[in-house]
Amino acid sequence: MRPGIRHRRAVPLLALGLVLGAAGTAAAHVEVGSPTAQALAVDAEVAFSAEGESSTAGIADVKVVLPAGLTPADLTLVKAPSGWALTRTAEGFTVAGPVLAPGAAADWTVRFRQLPDAASLVFKTLVDYSDGHTDRWIELPQGGAEPQHPAPVLALAPAAPGARALPTDGVTLSASASASVSPSPSPASASAAPTVAAGAAAGGEGGGTTALVLGGVAGVAVLATLVVLVLRRRKSAS
Repeated sequence: MRPGIRHRRAVPLLALGLVLGAAGTAAAHVEVGSPTAQALAVDAEVAFSAEGESSTAGIADVKVVLPAGLTPADLTLVKAPSGWALTRTAEGFTVAGPVLAPGAAADWTVRFRQLPDAASLVFKTLVDYSDGHTDRWIELPQGGAEPQHPAPVLALAPAAPGARALPTDGVTLSASASASVSPSPSPASASAAPTVAAGAAAGGEGGGTTALVLGGVAGVAVLATLVVLVLRRRKSAS
């Protein structure tokens, strides 16, 4: 092949590479994944990664809106960048801390008490940078087209056979959470409580009856004493 032909073919290939490279930069977004991505999974850890898209500013915090079926009270922070902490909000949670280096990704993991019975979960996310810029990853696909700023979506496998939703009173069926959650009273102890209360009430009524009887006896004795005194006075007067 002649050198001129090689050069002419290399130009469009180079242009294609530049286009793909630019597309890769534009497609950077927030990723979400879980090793237990299954409906009704208990103590499920969900990992997030927000790519740093700025070469001059670092990520300062990330705000996540929880989908239906998940509440801020049901999550705990497992892992985050050094110095970062989780704050629960009305709609979800925020992870924040020392500003990351420009271009560095923010990676964090949270644990949910239980995932809902759903096919997928959408976590709308806002990534705030130290220069005041915010990336809004909140868009959903429409008409089969990939949005420019897609919200991270976690696909869930169907629930395991026999799986059920945990009670909402704070009792957890998992072994790992049982240490931090107080179990409900057993049926035996729950039934014993009314019995003890009833006994105490009965004892109170018995005590009142006894006091009433003693008071009556004392009154009769006083009355008898007065009668005797009156009779003696009458006899001495006659």
